[in-house]
Amino acid sequence: MAEKNPQPGVGGEHYVAPEERTGNESIVYFTCDLSAEGLRRAYEQVNAHIGGKVAVKLHTGEQHGPNIIPRPWVRELLEKDLPDATIVETNTYYEGDRYTTAQHRKTLEVNGWTFAPVDIMDEEGVTPFPVAGGKWFDEVHMGAHLANYDSLFVLTHFKGHTQGGFGGSAKNIGIGCADGRIGKKEIHTTPGSDDMWDIKTEEFMERMMESAKAVCDHFGDNITFVNVMRNMSVSCDCEGTAAMPVVTPNVGILASTDILAIDQACVDLVYAMKEEDHHDLVERMESRHGLRQLSYMKELGMGNDRYVLIDLDNGGARIQPADAVAYVVPFEG
Repeated sequence: MAEKNPQPGVGGEHYVAPEERTGNESIVYFTCDLSAEGLRRAYEQVNAHIGGKVAVKLHTGEQHGPNIIPRPWVRELLEKDLPDATIVETNTYYEGDRYTTAQHRKTLEVNGWTFAPVDIMDEEGVTPFPVAGGKWFDEVHMGAHLANYDSLFVLTHFKGHTQGGFGGSAKNIGIGCADGRIGKKEIHTTPGSDDMWDIKTEEFMERMMESAKAVCDHFGDNITFVNVMRNMSVSCDCEGTAAMPVVTPNVGILASTDILAIDQACVDLVYAMKEEDHHDLVERMESRHGLRQLSYMKELGMGNDRYVLIDLDNGGARIQPADAVAYVVPFEG
């Protein structure tokens, strides 16, 4: 493990507005079509380097979780665009419905993830992935099977998160590819601590992003990202039926080959909403210092926080986040 820096970066409670950012721009595609067709169209924009043995990393959720990406959408995408792909997951750090592989497979059955093969990547152990330029890690332990794949499609339900503030593509792979016993402990817990969740705010965000960087570096160009902004509770899908009620309006689906740009765009879309629509989710992001995810990804060279937002619904026009959320209505269940 890299030498621990006693003074991690700060500012995870501060939103950096687009006009305050510098650097290059990436492309992020947007559609407000929340459907199987919209998901397929978004994926088609960013799939050029997805091939060989393909893994699809998504959060399959706790039993009966109400907010996960609809299974019929994923099924249609896999059947029509990725017929040989494998859904990949890892076991959880906390005890629950996905703590052991046997429990996890039962939960997959309950939640309807039965239409494609699912690989519990830490079922047969772990493998260390190197972290280049990390503050906290030299390596992070991932589910061993992750190394068996040629490319990775990161399909993410964007939402809030109890400890991370929000969960986007980076959280999906930073936590979701780390194995349940070693890798997730490296991210969440100070060695020797009696509190398994004692690492918080800036340090937690930085550890999580270093883990995500290890995955991105491993796959290089052969990784791509789609975020679904639907049923965005302030709670993660790991809370299942105990998740807080959804009060944030649905927005749409985003796609990019840049992990920072896509997560930044989702955050910008939330901030572009009316205050009464985004209050709870913004409070969750800022109170947990979750915006440090974005600034630290930029420091690590993982992508650009400036981007061009391309509207797939209107002939590929360039739009602003405020344009994309102009017609959202309060969530009514």
